[in-house]
Amino acid sequence: MKAEHLALLRDKLWRLNHLYWITNKEGKPVRFGMTPEQLEYFEGMHTRNIILKARQLGFTTEVCIIQLDAALFEAAKCALIAHTLNDAKRLFREKIKYAYDRLPNEIKAANPASNDAAGELVFKKGGSLYISTSFRGGTLRYLHVSEFGKICAKFPDKAREIVTGAFEAVSTDCFTTIESTAEGRAGYFFDYCQSAEKAQLQGKQLSNLDWKFFFFSWWNNPQYAIDPVESIPQRLSDYFAEIETKHGVKLNDRQKAWYLAKEKTLGDDMKREYPSVPAEAFQQSVEGAYYAKQFRWLYQSKRIGDIPDNSHLPVHTFWDIGVGDSTAIWFVREVGEEFHVIDYYENSGEGLRHYMKVLKDRGYEYGEHWGPHDIDNREFGSDAKSRRELAREGYEIDGKIYSLVFSVVPKSGIDEGIELAREILPACVFDEVKCADGINALENYRKEWDDKRGCWKDKPLHDWTSHGADAFRYFSVTRKRTKPAFSISLDTTF
Repeated sequence: MKAEHLALLRDKLWRLNHLYWITNKEGKPVRFGMTPEQLEYFEGMHTRNIILKARQLGFTTEVCIIQLDAALFEAAKCALIAHTLNDAKRLFREKIKYAYDRLPNEIKAANPASNDAAGELVFKKGGSLYISTSFRGGTLRYLHVSEFGKICAKFPDKAREIVTGAFEAVSTDCFTTIESTAEGRAGYFFDYCQSAEKAQLQGKQLSNLDWKFFFFSWWNNPQYAIDPVESIPQRLSDYFAEIETKHGVKLNDRQKAWYLAKEKTLGDDMKREYPSVPAEAFQQSVEGAYYAKQFRWLYQSKRIGDIPDNSHLPVHTFWDIGVGDSTAIWFVREVGEEFHVIDYYENSGEGLRHYMKVLKDRGYEYGEHWGPHDIDNREFGSDAKSRRELAREGYEIDGKIYSLVFSVVPKSGIDEGIELAREILPACVFDEVKCADGINALENYRKEWDDKRGCWKDKPLHDWTSHGADAFRYFSVTRKRTKPAFSISLDTTF
């Protein structure tokens, strides 16, 4: 091999942009070359990286090439974790094996690979590239997790295994990247994005164990533009004006036309799949969420934010009471035909006295207190009395006896309660700050995923969202008796 060729092969950036072949969106073979977004990630790579992105920007393809190159030329041990086993097989076949097979023969001969039928390339000089749905054991120089948000939403146990197993296989001076579109405001991916974006905005110096935040929007990609064929509806004109005013995102007519056309197909999933700003991505609830359409409407209608002061009106509370489990409480004022949801509290491992003190310390003027139907027959820290009786008798708090009189929520099936919650949500206004945890629970309250059949079951997943969602369902059931049904139409094109 000529000296000038050897010099070029020592340049990693040159190798990545000149050696490897991939297929483009039309299925035609092309030489891989980094897009501006891919180059930004490559040049800014930290030891731990988190990528929140729009769809189809090619980061998984880039990572496959980076890992193949590192295994081949640096004897690095690399692993890529995919969302599903079928995805893992496809990525190995269509990205990694495809690129390896089309390398110049003299490069493959200098460091041949074996075991390529098992989702793994093992190179003679010590490097390896493994792709599957999990990784545990051994040490890695490069780890990439694709669609981590979806893994967190659908397979929380697998996500925990990745965090406790695969992440721990990467030493602090090596490289971990997780990338995904958003999938609800819960789980590791959401939490990591929130803390990493905050650190970025604060200009915080990152340690090797801190996540570096990358966000790649749809509007930075020149391919996401088409010639206009129809006028932009007013609601989208208002949206485009808002993101320009608030975030400096100025779109041209061709970009607006593309967004309109794409939204017709994706509907409620548009902002999750093609976010304009990071926070927007997480306004969309996860797949299978019971109240996704309602919260989409609430955000669009600006009914989640600051709430007017109506302190002259009483506050009603609605409880889901757990024994050895979480207790959740919603605080609601009735203001005309609206429900102002002003506060939310949840905790676990505490007795009834603790929650009564929380109510007292809030300082609201209270009206009704509603508890679940089993408040009369399940005990809460006493062998002799029900929780309803204990609350009525009261506890000494700050030197005075403080008591609550509970009403019992009428019995209702879960499905009926969910439908009533859907009906009542459009009449609600939420305090964005005080109700943040409760809103998070409602947005992520979803059906249970059937892993074997690959579909959603017809029952809720029992997880951290259940207590807040149950308490809100009790609120909805009680108001069925006192308020007419609501008939606000939710535009499904939002």
